[in-house]
Amino acid sequence: MGQKVSPIGFRTGVTIGWKSRWFAPKGNYGEFLIEDERIRRFIYERLNQQPPHAAVSDIEIERTREELKVILKTARPGLVIGPKGAEVDKLKVALEDLTNRRVNINIVEIRYPDLDAKLVAEGIASQLKRRASFRRTMKQRAEGTMQAGAKGVKIIVSGRLGGAEMSRSEALIMGSLPLHTLEADVDYGFAPSFTTYGTIGVKVWIYRGMFGEAPTEEDQAAVAAMTRARRRRERRVGGRGQPGEAAMRPGGSRLGGRRAAAKATPDQAPSPGGEVAPAPLDESKPGPAGAEGGRTERPS
Repeated sequence: MGQKVSPIGFRTGVTIGWKSRWFAPKGNYGEFLIEDERIRRFIYERLNQQPPHAAVSDIEIERTREELKVILKTARPGLVIGPKGAEVDKLKVALEDLTNRRVNINIVEIRYPDLDAKLVAEGIASQLKRRASFRRTMKQRAEGTMQAGAKGVKIIVSGRLGGAEMSRSEALIMGSLPLHTLEADVDYGFAPSFTTYGTIGVKVWIYRGMFGEAPTEEDQAAVAAMTRARRRRERRVGGRGQPGEAAMRPGGSRLGGRRAAAKATPDQAPSPGGEVAPAPLDESKPGPAGAEGGRTERPS
């Protein structure tokens, strides 16, 4: 059998910090450990499994003698905070009731959700729950992750794929993935998808480069430009008809009318239906040959 190890646990204490940072005497260690698991499960079910679906990726816990500090890493900090901080205050009160301790909550924004393995896995799981094609979903998310600046990605889905009678596993790998290199920043995430025909597990590995190699401003700008272009392309392709089809039918849609109006000359005014009206006749311009005085007369 193959010996597999989680990339997070493999690097914890070497290049990645611990998710729980506190010290406790031997008598309280088990109590604090169970309390950490309860806190993580409570926050995950409250913020990710039901509205507002705040896309919380990681939960770090620190303890002092006076208080318990919870650090939430989320791609949607506005949904966690709420209007004027109402939602985060409710969460703080709920955690204080759960732990009987004073709680302090810090929220950290995830700037690039496509480079977070946990969020990518949850996105695939949610699409599989809506009966999307697993091959198409895997390919789209892998390409989006590579465009966001990743150097490698691997996605594995296991279960009754497509509702088949026998479960199986499908994998997709793009780029490089140095799992045995401790200096490599490899993120790992898992998410289950509870479908009507069974549970499908989704595992995602993302290689983001070596630790200490901070991306330059040019790289960040290029990543942001590619992300915007991909979103525009998805919106354009996902719309009705082919791209540019509305522009060929000036009177058929509002979009075609606007495009035709933009191309119209100053003498041509767009009609309410989007069609371009003919330019008025100018008497000062010379008319066809043979007309009296080189001018044409407008019939009265």
